[in-house]
Amino acid sequence: MRRFGVAMLALAAASPAVAQIRVEEVPATRISADLAAGRTSSAAVTAAYLARIAAIDAKGPTLRSVIAVSPDALAQARASDARRKAGKVLGPLDGVPVLIKDNIETKELPTTAGSLALKDNRTGRDAPVVAQLRAAGAVILGKTNLSEWANIRSDRSMSGWSAVGGLVRNPYALDRTSCGSSSGSGAAAAASLAAVAVGTETDGSVVCPSAMNGLVGLKPTLGLVSRTHVVPISHSQDTPGPMGRSVADVALLFSAMVGEDPADPATKGANAYRKDYAAGLRADALQGMRIGYWRPDMAADLAARFDQALAALRAAGATLVEVKMPKLDGIGEAEQLVLFTELKADLAAYLATTPAAVKVRTLADVIAFNQAHAAAEMPFFGQETFLKAQATKGLDDPAYRTARATSQRLAGPEGIDAMLKAAGAEILVTPTYGTPWLSDPAHGDQFVGPSASELPAVSGYPHLTVPMGLVNGLPAGLSFLGTAHSDGLLLRAGHAYEQASKARVAPAYRATIPANLGPRSLE
Repeated sequence: MRRFGVAMLALAAASPAVAQIRVEEVPATRISADLAAGRTSSAAVTAAYLARIAAIDAKGPTLRSVIAVSPDALAQARASDARRKAGKVLGPLDGVPVLIKDNIETKELPTTAGSLALKDNRTGRDAPVVAQLRAAGAVILGKTNLSEWANIRSDRSMSGWSAVGGLVRNPYALDRTSCGSSSGSGAAAAASLAAVAVGTETDGSVVCPSAMNGLVGLKPTLGLVSRTHVVPISHSQDTPGPMGRSVADVALLFSAMVGEDPADPATKGANAYRKDYAAGLRADALQGMRIGYWRPDMAADLAARFDQALAALRAAGATLVEVKMPKLDGIGEAEQLVLFTELKADLAAYLATTPAAVKVRTLADVIAFNQAHAAAEMPFFGQETFLKAQATKGLDDPAYRTARATSQRLAGPEGIDAMLKAAGAEILVTPTYGTPWLSDPAHGDQFVGPSASELPAVSGYPHLTVPMGLVNGLPAGLSFLGTAHSDGLLLRAGHAYEQASKARVAPAYRATIPANLGPRSLE
């Protein structure tokens, strides 16, 4: 089931302005500069993206990354152009098109989380993070596909698949995963279907699709960005995050996302961190910086790419110190209990605010809906994770409270903080994940190699991934980790690494990886 605005896409494809506007691989920062200089208009840029969505996403490689386009996208763009003509520009993001993950509410479109149970979830609301983007002048271009229910339904899920949107395909190799759960945001930004995109993360859902689609992605410090009117998993770990093709683009978007929200207590004090994060980016930011790194178990080809990344950091002036990952026994089990318990409570609280047309009001209702619509909702994998969450005992359960305290202690003080202290370092780096695996409906996701997401996700600390090039034709990412509110520091370090390495390669939309790209290739 696809929800494209067909008439809108056809109009954009036929627009005479499109032929004059190139958006493929054009940074958001350049679009912003071109708008400011009068070299283009938001209407022309928006029409070009809509035409590209029609050609690349709905047809051509058929990425299935955009689940719906905003019916008023061109009207938003024309309003931006009128503001600019009147000298009332709202900031550097004014007129820049942005895609939003379809678990974040936008007033003009339903918010489905990829599930048919929410196909009529037209709340008429903007999530506060979307309202802030509109206040900054961004054009809300549409909604992106995602792993259904943000990948929390099944232990055997196939990342990037949803009943509403189908399977997102990776633009580097169409038979490979785009990871999840922000799969559509990752594939769409990589394919230049928008300048930048917003994803959400509970554990890995921004940084994994960013790394595996050749993008920069930031999982912010918990509480810097509002979660109100975002379909939830966990109030302890959920956060929206910016995704784009460069650190500067991500910093531009992030600057408009930070802010307090009275309805989200975690954001109290966030206004103190509102600033222009792009303004502090410098190519020499790594000079004299002390960085800790650790080597997880990984394939030899990924290890060779990681060595090249470390060499680029050293060449840019950083001092590198190797550290060991501490033994953190029990963190996975503790995190799981926290997520399952909070999912049951938080989802019910969210569903209570949805329109009468939405018939599910609890996790138990969603489970029953999936059983009643199994052919459409569960053709490949089931809902065993939902069943485990339904069996939890609530937010007052002593076991849940112990698990939350334990997981935070292990991830923060005994995890990231301990490694930073051992290295005497300002930040840490390590590979983000392995490379994209084959999308497999029969067996689900096949995670192999490292994963850097758990400790920052559980602790609430920031996590930035930056492309470190291709391994066998597939993207891999380098993670930058720090303590709470070191988001700006990570962006500065990541930008300097990006400028030194020039590691990102644009996608080629291959059907598969050619046989001549052997296991030793670092193409």
